[in-house]
Amino acid sequence: MSGLVDGAWSYTEGWLWMVWQSRLYVYTAAAVLLGLWLTVNMTLKKGFARELADDARAAGFHSEVFDMKDYDPDDRLSDECTSKMICVFLVATYTDGKPTENAEWFCKWLEEASTDFRYGKTYLKGMRYAVFGLGNSEYVGHYNTVGKNVDKWLWALSASRVLSRGEGDCNVVKSRNGSVQADFQAWKAKFLTRLQALARGEKKACSGKCKKSSCKNKKEHQQEAVDEHQEKHSSEELFESSSDSESAGEEEKAHGSVIDMEDLGNVMNHMKKAKKQSEEESQRGKLSKLNGVMKTEGEEEAREMITPALREALTKQGYKLIGSHSGVKLCRWTKSMLRGRGGCYKHTFYGIESHRCMETTPSLACANKCVFCWRHHTNPVGTEWRWKMDPAEKILQEAVENHQNMIRQFRGVPGVRPERFEEGLTVKHCALSLVGEPIMYPEINAFLRLLHQRHISSFLVTNAQFPEEIRSLVPVTQLYVSVDASTKDSLKKIDRPLFKDFWQRFLDSLRALGEKQQRTVYRLTLVKAWNVDELKAYSELIALGQPDFIEVKGVTYCGESSASSLTMANVPWHEEVIHFVQQLENLLPDYEIACEHEHSNCLLLAHHKFKVEGEWWTWIDYERFQELIQRYEDSGGAETFSALDYVAKTPSWALFGGRERGFDPSDTRFQRKNKTKDISGC
Repeated sequence: MSGLVDGAWSYTEGWLWMVWQSRLYVYTAAAVLLGLWLTVNMTLKKGFARELADDARAAGFHSEVFDMKDYDPDDRLSDECTSKMICVFLVATYTDGKPTENAEWFCKWLEEASTDFRYGKTYLKGMRYAVFGLGNSEYVGHYNTVGKNVDKWLWALSASRVLSRGEGDCNVVKSRNGSVQADFQAWKAKFLTRLQALARGEKKACSGKCKKSSCKNKKEHQQEAVDEHQEKHSSEELFESSSDSESAGEEEKAHGSVIDMEDLGNVMNHMKKAKKQSEEESQRGKLSKLNGVMKTEGEEEAREMITPALREALTKQGYKLIGSHSGVKLCRWTKSMLRGRGGCYKHTFYGIESHRCMETTPSLACANKCVFCWRHHTNPVGTEWRWKMDPAEKILQEAVENHQNMIRQFRGVPGVRPERFEEGLTVKHCALSLVGEPIMYPEINAFLRLLHQRHISSFLVTNAQFPEEIRSLVPVTQLYVSVDASTKDSLKKIDRPLFKDFWQRFLDSLRALGEKQQRTVYRLTLVKAWNVDELKAYSELIALGQPDFIEVKGVTYCGESSASSLTMANVPWHEEVIHFVQQLENLLPDYEIACEHEHSNCLLLAHHKFKVEGEWWTWIDYERFQELIQRYEDSGGAETFSALDYVAKTPSWALFGGRERGFDPSDTRFQRKNKTKDISGC
C-alpha cells in the first residue's frame, strides 16, 4: 500500500513539474482562450444587433445599427427624445464588470450625465428604449453589470423602458434558455411583439392586474414590478443628498410615493442618524491667522472630513477624492474645449486654455449654505478647521495625477482634437473653485506656492467670510470673492452663512481684497427676484473693495432639492443680465463693460486702468506672471508686482457687442438640441 501511495505521489510531482516547465504554453493557451471568448462575445453582440434589425425590417419597421464607438451621445442621444424611434442597446460585460472598448465612452458619458445636475433628471424624457445585456454568470458579482448600469442610467434620466431588460448568459449551465443565443431569441420575440403592440397604439401590453390566473404573464409582471422598485432605489442613490432623510424626501417628491405606517420607524431612525452625523461633521477647531499650523486641543479629536457615506456619494458623481478632505473633478468646459466646442468664460475674459485647466479644492468644507449651491449641501460645513490635515504636496500631486487620468479617458473619443488632447495632459491653470472653501485649508499658502513652482496659474475663489486669511494669502494669479448679495438681509437669505457676525466678516473681506496688489475680482451671481434690485447697494460694496474686475453671471439652476427653494423662475435670461450690468455700469464711473460670454450667461465689467489707448487688456500674460512670482519668492516678498504688470491684449471676438458674443471663432459652437435647462455650469 505504501508503495502505491509513494508511486502516486511521485507521479503527481512529475506532472506538476511538467506543468511548471510548460507554464509559458499554459499561459499562452489561457490567453488565447480568453481572447477567443472575448471575440466570440463581441461577434455575438454585433450579430444579434444585425439580426434584430433584419427581423424588425421584415416586420415593416425602419431600423439602423450603430457601433457605440461611432455614436456620440452628446450629439445624438437627446434627439431620440423627440423622434419616434426606439433605441435598443445591446451591451456586453467584460473583465471586472467593465464595458467593451467600443462602449467605454458611451457608458462613461451616460453615467456622468445621470448624476450631473446640469442635465437634470428629465434630460431624456420622451426617449423610449430597451436593453439586452450579454455576460457570463460564472463571474459572480459582475454578471451583466454593464447592461444593468445602462438600464439604470437611462431610467435615471427619465427615459421610458418599453420592455424589461434582457440578459444573455454564456454559462450554458445557468442560462435560462440553455445558451446565450437562445436567451436572445426569447427576448427578441418579446421585443418584436411589444414593438407591434406599440405600433397599434397600445401603451402597455398588459396592465399586470389580470383577474385570477387568466394572464400567462403574471409572474413576468411581478418580476418587472420588483425590477422597477429596485431601479428606483438604486437610481436615487446616484443623486446628491445630504442625509438619508433628505434622500427619502426627494424620492417621495420625485415619484409621488406614500410612506407606509410600518416604515415610519425606519424613517425616524434615518433622520436621527443623519442629524447625529451632521452634528459630528460640524465640530469646530481653530484656523491660525497666518494659514500655517493647525491648532487642535488633541490629536485624538481630529477626524476625517470625508465620511464613508460622503465618499461614496461624491465618487458616484465623478469626484476623484484625495486624502481626507480634497477633491478634483473634470469641468465640462475642459471636455468641451478638448473637442473644439469652445472654452469657458475664463477663456473669453482672461485667456485661460480650458482644456488645460484643473478644477480642484483642498477643502470640501464650507462656511455657507448658499441657495444655489451645486452640491445641494452634501459637503461638510463649519466655521473653523478641526479635521485631519493632509500635506499640500500630497494633495497637489494626486490632484494632477487624477486630472491627467481623466483626460486620458478621452483618447479616441469622437471629435477630440489630437493636439488639444496632448496639451490637456499638461496642467497650466488651476481653478480653486470646485466646491467648499479652499481658503479654510491651513496650508493654502504652501499649496499655492507649489502650484506656481510647477508653472500653474492660480484662480482662487472665496466666499468672503475669512478676512484675515485673505490678508495673509501669498500672491495668486487672480483672487475672487463671491458677492452674492449687497445687503445684510439678502446675504443671509441667499448665502445662509454659519457665522453670527457674517456681515462684518463679509465687509472686512472686501476691504482685505482691496489691499491686494494682484488681480482681484468680485463675482456677482444674479438670482432673479432675490438680488437683482439692489444696484445702489452693489455700487457701494464695489467702492469698498475696488476690484479690478466684476463678473456678473446669471445663477445656474442645480435641480430640485429640499435644501433650497430655488427654481428655474429664478434664472435670469441673458438679456436680463445685460440690462442689470448696464444699469450697474451707470453707477460706476471707473468701470465699463469689457467682455461677454453668452454661452455662460456672463458679462465682465473692467476697471478703466485695463483700457489702454482705447483697447482692452483683460487677458493675462501667464509666462510673465510666473517670472514675477518667482522674483517675489526669491526676494522673500520684497520684490512685489501689480495687476498691470502681467496683462495681455483682449482679442476682438471676446469683447462685448461683438457678433461672436464671446465665443472663440477658432472653435465650433455646439447647440444642444432638446435643451430644457441651463447646463452652462459655473
